[in-house]
Amino acid sequence: MSWVDIGALADIPQQGARVVKTAAGCVAVFRTADDQVFAMDDRCPHKGGPLSEGIVHGASVTCPLHAWVFSLETGMAQGADSGQVATYPARIEGGRILLDATRLARRVAA
Repeated sequence: MSWVDIGALADIPQQGARVVKTAAGCVAVFRTADDQVFAMDDRCPHKGGPLSEGIVHGASVTCPLHAWVFSLETGMAQGADSGQVATYPARIEGGRILLDATRLARRVAA
């Protein structure tokens, strides 16, 4: 894997998100209450809602438009809803958030 530094962990509030713009569209980077980081497409498959503006709870995010809940780990919709959002490997190193640049480069525009 080839990793790209996208910023400091401290730049994202706990249970919050930030958007990283790529040539193929936006990726939401989430920070959980216990300082884990996850990355996924910033577009809900239901109605295109910006997941980065959703509510982070545990290892899930709730879409701000229609309350679909997605696993931050797998991108799968939870409960009665069906759908999936593409996820990307993320890690923390020295207080910095790194995303897998190879996977980001292969993503398809939303």
